[in-house]
Amino acid sequence: MTADDAGLVPDPPIRARNHMIGAIGAGAIMANEHLTAYGLAGFPVAAIASRSRAHAAEVAARHGIETVHDTPSDLIADPRIEIVDIAFPPDQQPALIREALAAPHVRAILAQKPLALSLDEAIALRDEARASGTLLSVNQNMRYDQSIRVLKQLLDRGALGEPVFAAIDMHAVPHWQSFLESYDRLTIANMGVHHLDALRYLFGEPVEVSTAARTDPRTAFAHVDGIAASTILFDNGVLATTREDVWGGPRQEGYDSDFFISWRVEGTQGAAKGTIGWPNGEPSTLSYASTIETDGHWRTPTWDTHWFPHAFAGVMEQLQYALESGEEPALTVADNVRTMALVEASYRSLGEKRTVRLDEFTL
Repeated sequence: MTADDAGLVPDPPIRARNHMIGAIGAGAIMANEHLTAYGLAGFPVAAIASRSRAHAAEVAARHGIETVHDTPSDLIADPRIEIVDIAFPPDQQPALIREALAAPHVRAILAQKPLALSLDEAIALRDEARASGTLLSVNQNMRYDQSIRVLKQLLDRGALGEPVFAAIDMHAVPHWQSFLESYDRLTIANMGVHHLDALRYLFGEPVEVSTAARTDPRTAFAHVDGIAASTILFDNGVLATTREDVWGGPRQEGYDSDFFISWRVEGTQGAAKGTIGWPNGEPSTLSYASTIETDGHWRTPTWDTHWFPHAFAGVMEQLQYALESGEEPALTVADNVRTMALVEASYRSLGEKRTVRLDEFTL
């Protein structure tokens, strides 16, 4: 059964691809995901810059990018650039965003998540972007994972009835970038943010969160949250849980690891379950059973695209289309501030060992 057979659309259409992109960063996420997806979608990337010009030049040669700038500031000053795409550490990202907001020819910015190291800084960036008139969007790319998109469509058309319970369960070892060693916040801010944002996308605004965590025995640098678990109550009554197990068992020669990310949603008229294919380089999956649509039998639509890299085309497309149409981006900075508030509430819950309500924060 293909997704089309059930009227489901795992990947968004490409509605706009005419605005010049400048890429800041030449690490794995930019080189392997952003730029690969943009090439597949036909998005024009005019220039690239990073901390190392030589590294940026290597990535430019690999992706056919003609211009390599010496510094990110030089790229932002390039008058051809309409969209600045930033893949830099979150402690350095706000300064680059502000520089791009001040450039009159830059019409839009795609920032990485987390947007900043604190909720206060994220709110400040939101307000500064609004005042400048420049679109600021945040790369919450799990919303464009194919299984999450299809799940959202099932929820929106009522196939599962009223949602009751949801869970995201991760047992996989991410590659922690070296810059994270200088932060005390680790898993929730850099991995859990995907899951917290996806749950907001699916179920709306949370009311409260309870989070517990312990350190990861494998991660050598200091951190407050290695392996983390959260319970979230949403305004519409949905109870959700997330688990970020970045330990995943021994990781050594001869040990048969079973890494996975799974999710499940239960409603009054059906249930859906699936996997995120990222840890194993496979397409994500989804199966659902509905008393309304499938007579209670399980159906499994399929697709060939992956979260990494194909979802990154959707993230940039929504910003291209916003420039083309004059509509708001699908991923607004104002919405992302609410995800940042949920991240902040999780850390407050962890630090104070209590349930934290989201109305404790002024947004």
